[in-house]
Amino acid sequence: MIDARSLAQEIRDAHAHKQSVTTPTSREGGLDLATAYATEAELVRLRAEDGHRPVGLKVGFANKAMWRALKLETLVWAHLYDDTVRHAGNNEATVPIAKMYAPKIEPEIVFKLKSAVPEGADAAAVLGAVEWIALGFEIIDSVYPDWKFTPIDFVASYGLHAGLIIGTPLTVTPDNTALLVEQLAAFAVTLQKNGETVAQGSGKNSLKSPALCLAELSAATAKANARLAAGDLISSGTLTEAQLLSAGDSYTAMVDGLSVAPLTARIV
Repeated sequence: MIDARSLAQEIRDAHAHKQSVTTPTSREGGLDLATAYATEAELVRLRAEDGHRPVGLKVGFANKAMWRALKLETLVWAHLYDDTVRHAGNNEATVPIAKMYAPKIEPEIVFKLKSAVPEGADAAAVLGAVEWIALGFEIIDSVYPDWKFTPIDFVASYGLHAGLIIGTPLTVTPDNTALLVEQLAAFAVTLQKNGETVAQGSGKNSLKSPALCLAELSAATAKANARLAAGDLISSGTLTEAQLLSAGDSYTAMVDGLSVAPLTARIV
């Protein structure tokens, strides 16, 4: 059986030295999801030793159609950190990738909570617990060769999280909640690279709505005694296919049907 503390150190070192590692699930004895989350907790502890604290969670595998094939009962998650999350001034940000192994970019909807999400919440009740929503870019990085891994491997490696860029927030109020419920389930997103469209998606790609994805995350974390709380930032899963990054490229996400401004990331 793989030891969570040893695996966390291995994953941490692989990222620090830009080295690949064999997926834990393919090793002798394999890795189960409980040990993967124990590894994720060890990574949180190691980051705390370096002076960095978790500020929320990110979602992975927010596609219910995939769960049966992947033997999942729910989505998976990992932590965001105070040094990996930043707000984009004027909806533009520079993303340094020199220290990353094989980075990709994903457009996502980001939530900031003002209270815990009620158990069994529908989309409207979820938004009642949300201070604001925003368009974001998550930067992900995999030290697993060729980006091949299982959800269990995902959890054991920071959930692939390397950074989160947050665009201008849209405040959630009682007056706009009903409209946002409709829009989050229906909006479309276009991702452009250097001015050319490379991917398209919609809110439906995140469990039919990012708000419903947040509800599912709340239920999943509650079962693991890791409940969501006021102040948490939540990155709710990719809306398009992730794109591999190279220095010199520029990515812009544009949304139709939701009042969030386009967001641009310049890769250096």
